[in-house]
Amino acid sequence: MAMKLGHIEHNVINSLEEWSRLNCPIEILPELKRIVFKVITHIFMDADDDPVVADMESLFTELHAGLFSLNVNLPGFAFHKAIKARKKLVKILSYVIERKTKALNKEPEKGKRDMIDLLMGVEDDDGKKLEEEDIIDLLIMFVVDGHESSALGTMWGLINLAENPEVFKKAKEEQEMIVRNRPSTQKGLTLREIKSMTYLPKVIDEMMRKTSINFAAFRHAIEDVNMDGYLIPKGWKILVWYRAIHMDPQIDPNPHEFNLKRWDNDGVKTGAFIPFGAGTRICPERDLAITSYLTMNLRK
Repeated sequence: MAMKLGHIEHNVINSLEEWSRLNCPIEILPELKRIVFKVITHIFMDADDDPVVADMESLFTELHAGLFSLNVNLPGFAFHKAIKARKKLVKILSYVIERKTKALNKEPEKGKRDMIDLLMGVEDDDGKKLEEEDIIDLLIMFVVDGHESSALGTMWGLINLAENPEVFKKAKEEQEMIVRNRPSTQKGLTLREIKSMTYLPKVIDEMMRKTSINFAAFRHAIEDVNMDGYLIPKGWKILVWYRAIHMDPQIDPNPHEFNLKRWDNDGVKTGAFIPFGAGTRICPERDLAITSYLTMNLRK
């Protein structure tokens, strides 16, 4: 993540400068989605200003919409558009992987620069590598999961800062102090500076608690489970409703209030705050999402 931090900051700064030159209102969520998409495609595909990859943003948006639509595969329906979008994405990603394979064969010493390179080099205990189809499925899953949620999280972070001027003031003061303490030779944000922040991370945590971008998760009971006197039979599907947990007044009093004092204590009760899930199935993009939230919110 430290290697990609400069790219995230560069994209945010450029976007802010572009917005300032427009001299007119902008629709914030679509603009944030463009920033996040540039970051994700750079990390996963090392693709900057690639016209082939640029066409993928609208396709991922259509695919995401189809995931939460009725299963009606007829023209005009979101599900039908999602299927068509996925087929196009598979073709584009197949082309990207083919191009990378050729480049790697020519310059094997170039090393692994992005997620595709890493996935292409993964081997199991028998030395078997991932098939192209597996790599494409993983990439589509990561981008769909991270594209919309990171943009929405950043938007809600900005909304909460705007609605709570005293919080915004303290968050701004923390950032100004970090900049003042920088060596004169330092250019840009560092991972060390992000780890030194104590106030802005509370803003992000409270945003994720109150908003719950990922509202729920599904699980499959692999054996009979007795939970608080209730039997969950083996084979049942379980819905973990994040929002119900985060907005439970028995866990967080006055849950609709944006209150950073909830995070003054060091420990959080297990299972009381799960914006990225928990356990072995925790979201693999957790660190990327949090870094993006911090970088984009502090810059705005």
